[in-house]
Amino acid sequence: MAPILEVRELSKQFGELKAVDRVSLTVQEGQIFAIIGPNGAGKTTLFNLITNSYHASSGEVVFGGNHTLKLPEHRLTELGVARTYQNIRLFDNMTALDNVKVGMHCRTKSGVLGAVLATPGTRREEKSGDARAMELMDFVGVARYAQDMAKNLPYGAQRRLEIARALATSPKMLLLDEPGAGMNPQETGDLLQLIKKIQGIGVTVLLIEHHMKVVMGVSEHIVVLNYGAKIAEGTPTEIQNNQLVIEAYLGTKREIGFARSRRHRDEVRTDRGA
Repeated sequence: MAPILEVRELSKQFGELKAVDRVSLTVQEGQIFAIIGPNGAGKTTLFNLITNSYHASSGEVVFGGNHTLKLPEHRLTELGVARTYQNIRLFDNMTALDNVKVGMHCRTKSGVLGAVLATPGTRREEKSGDARAMELMDFVGVARYAQDMAKNLPYGAQRRLEIARALATSPKMLLLDEPGAGMNPQETGDLLQLIKKIQGIGVTVLLIEHHMKVVMGVSEHIVVLNYGAKIAEGTPTEIQNNQLVIEAYLGTKREIGFARSRRHRDEVRTDRGA
């Protein structure tokens, strides 16, 4: 497998705080790659740097052979990078179907004039977009909510809808920022299967997650951050038995153990300090 993403000595400093400190990692094409660590470890900041939501203080990011740090976010989308967020970002007062169709606009060919004049080409593209959006909603398991307002969907369905919208951009790599946050055990198990399905259609997955059941169930490679720095990386088994990782989580092997300890159930999911 060839690398699809290379992060080289990437850093982000907010004043005196080193939120991300010279982090390097390599994600292979087709891989499910997880980034874990305690709250405030720098995980979401790293995602924001990779997707250019934040400007890096130093380092490099190479996606598909392209140096991307200076690219606008829409160019990253065109190259094939899509993401979801810790806090769900849907268009609440649009239907679920229309939310997914929004994700397709970066790939559509009809311009403003075609939309205004409702040309045959525009109408064909609109019809094709409806069909594709329904396919994606069915893929993630929310097709029955197509005509419902996004704000009225159950929480777990909103999470899946956001994933469908990201997939609508036709990504090569999908970044999932704590997709299991707030989900019950049944929803968590379903999410695990969905991530595997996404890999099965050829999309590389870069994952931040606190649910160790998900991390250990799907990940092929894991990087662990603590205080902005990478402290470990390896296979799930190697990470599970790494003493530095155990100490970073301030617990025993059982607590990160990757059992669902009370500590993890009670963790604040927003990772705002990351």
